Amino acid sequence: MKMPPEMVLFDCDGVLVDSEALTADVLCLNLRRHGLALTHAELGAMFLGGTIMGVEAKALELGADLPKDWVDQIYAEVFETLGASVEIIPGVFGVLDALDAAGIPYAVGSNGPHKKMQITLTRTGLINRLEGRVYSREDVAQPKPAPDVYLKAAADAGVAPNRCVVIEDSPNGARAGQAAGMWCLGFAAETDAALLTPVCDDVFHAMGDLPGLLGL
Repeated sequence: MKMPPEMVLFDCDGVLVDSEALTADVLCLNLRRHGLALTHAELGAMFLGGTIMGVEAKALELGADLPKDWVDQIYAEVFETLGASVEIIPGVFGVLDALDAAGIPYAVGSNGPHKKMQITLTRTGLINRLEGRVYSREDVAQPKPAPDVYLKAAADAGVAPNRCVVIEDSPNGARAGQAAGMWCLGFAAETDAALLTPVCDDVFHAMGDLPGLLGL
């Protein structure tokens, strides 16, 4: 792909906000209370980049004794933890500054609900930078790995998918970028690069490296 792109699309959790480990802590503790003991590594292998509804379905399959309102309960626990503790991924403000200086639009596409992103993006000071450009799986027919959320963000901006770059930290999300026909860069600060390499066009390890990869 010729750089710079015409638009950059960011996943939220693990790319803009450092929420993955906090969420995993909550999930592991909660599932253990309901009879399913998983390590962080096992949880990540099964659910990274997925949805809470997907976690629920798999946990039930593995024998967890979950209440009917488990999704509501776990969201409440996760939101409380994120609202108190989540931090921005180092280097994100510098990337957004570089995109603004180059006149390149950007947006967020996430499998998370809007309420979750309102909490994390507000706490990290990103909400004003992203106003009107935050897309959730709640806005489309299918969550990632379907391309819907990224295609909607690009269509709303009037940018062709093949002129967009997606920044993802999970194979699930990277597959969504690929399915959308977009260039995908894998952010491997926490995710094993070996998991991202097969489904990304390139992989990087520090957000400070991203402007260079985008040709800014």
